[in-house]
Amino acid sequence: MKCPFCGFLEDKVVDSREAKDGDSIRRRRECLQCNRRFTSYERIDEIPYMVVKKDGRREPFDRNKILAGLLRACEKRPISAPQLESIVDLVEKSVQDSPDRECPTSELGKIIMKRLKELDKVAYVRFASVYLEFEDVSEFMTELKFLVRARDKSAKRKTKVKRQK
Repeated sequence: MKCPFCGFLEDKVVDSREAKDGDSIRRRRECLQCNRRFTSYERIDEIPYMVVKKDGRREPFDRNKILAGLLRACEKRPISAPQLESIVDLVEKSVQDSPDRECPTSELGKIIMKRLKELDKVAYVRFASVYLEFEDVSEFMTELKFLVRARDKSAKRKTKVKRQK
């Protein structure tokens, strides 16, 4: 803490207590150079992490909204609660790591879809149908065909590896 009198950067805390409002901590400090005392207040950083919606609106990040969307997409699927929590944790970390405390929902959706695609294709398609806002059945079918082709390629590679052994 910089001394307001001499500008020296080192001090010692003489007294520390909760402020009258209860939202901060009041500290009496003594400068180690000029020995004058001053008061500092510490408050919790209450600036929320924000998400930027597709239409440009900003709203506070809400991990419960992410979890609710995942629960809908994974309904009656063999995905455990800890797996869903790990996806939500990953998304939350992405928002917290953002340098300007906000992150576009498009980035969050990509993270979720990537993880769901690895975990469960049905849950992935359910989530993608809402997230990607499919306009009609043909867009939905295109995504399904892409998944089927990816699965077929994977199966062919596995068969090829087994034959080589």
